[in-house]
Amino acid sequence: MACACAALYLLNLKGDILIQRTYRDDVERNLAAAFRTHIINTKDNDNVSTLAPVRVLGSCSFIYMRNSDVYILAVTKSNANAMLAFQFMTQMVNLFKSYFGGEFSEQSIKSNFVLIYELLDEILDFGYPQIVDPSILKQYIFQKGFVTEATKLRREQEAQAATLQVTGAVGWRKDNIKYKKNEVFLDIVEQVNMLMSHKGTVLRCDVNGKIVMKVFLSGMPDVKLGLNDKLEDVTFHQCVNLGRFNTEKVVSFVPPDGEFELMKYRCQEGISLPFRVLPIINELGRTRLEVNVKAKSTFNAKLFALNVVISIPVPEHTARADIQTTQGKAKYDSKKSCLVWKIKRFTGNTENALVATVELIATTREKKPWARPPIQMAFQVPMFSASGLRVQYLKVWEKSSYKVDKWVRKVCKSGDYNIRI
Repeated sequence: MACACAALYLLNLKGDILIQRTYRDDVERNLAAAFRTHIINTKDNDNVSTLAPVRVLGSCSFIYMRNSDVYILAVTKSNANAMLAFQFMTQMVNLFKSYFGGEFSEQSIKSNFVLIYELLDEILDFGYPQIVDPSILKQYIFQKGFVTEATKLRREQEAQAATLQVTGAVGWRKDNIKYKKNEVFLDIVEQVNMLMSHKGTVLRCDVNGKIVMKVFLSGMPDVKLGLNDKLEDVTFHQCVNLGRFNTEKVVSFVPPDGEFELMKYRCQEGISLPFRVLPIINELGRTRLEVNVKAKSTFNAKLFALNVVISIPVPEHTARADIQTTQGKAKYDSKKSCLVWKIKRFTGNTENALVATVELIATTREKKPWARPPIQMAFQVPMFSASGLRVQYLKVWEKSSYKVDKWVRKVCKSGDYNIRI
């Protein structure tokens, strides 16, 4: 957080304190009562379960969120960076879940008071966030249970090593890792969001992407990743050398062991849409609808999309639909009020069509105008990048000069992919 957290509270849904930790003396001691009175019990806060808001009460900023049946409340005297505070609280909840078998609830908190206070002493120092990585903290903060002398000795050694990790330059990796076979897997995962008019004009489009790595490398390897210049709004894992990226545009890092998210990015320019859809839907009187939908894949003919689902809305008072498709299967889903068209494998640079006659239930009551919700698409396209991001090289260097097998994969998935009708 840009400024220090003065106090941190874990409260139940009634506002009763489960855990309280004060880090600075510049705030009053009755803040939980103020939170309960002015936030939990106010009528305008009925939707607090879906919000992560910021409120100012007096001279204090209340930054809070809800997870399960627990409120997490951070209080600061000055104007904090709220997004960083939310990020820290989210990481803190994930840390507790890793200790409590995936559960974070009032009951799990009550069963682990001592452990939680130990963790709170480590992850915040005078209100400033410190390390919250479970893989490091678990090496010297343990859950209760029967422990043998051999285990105690091993944990002491691991704790000493973890202390060096926390205070050293590479706190996310041990230096004694060994593998018989050294491998690196790099996955580019993109989610494309799009809103298109019924005439084919793109009204809104963006791509949210991430690079996920699985690293099985011995020793302390130095990895260099070269990418083209299609990146925007990038967030890196702490292992990345930001100085080198800013000057050379090279992603250089000593990776954590195993699976981790190397970076996130977002693009709004130069996006290649994997599909274009042209719908023609005509209302014939009050009892019939003619539907003609063409879907064209714009990616390379050597590629293919998997599990394509096109949901075409129809009026709620639909009786039946006679549907024909050039590929795949389609049926009328009365619960969703739409024609569901499924294509298991959609080859690149091809066009498929759906033609349907929809019969509507006749009614004597005056019919409300049909709202015409948009067509929705779901799909995934392996080895396709909507943003145009490319891996130019992936190099691994380690002092023992071992052989490394490297694997690079891409997949583009649908987000909110909608076409107006």
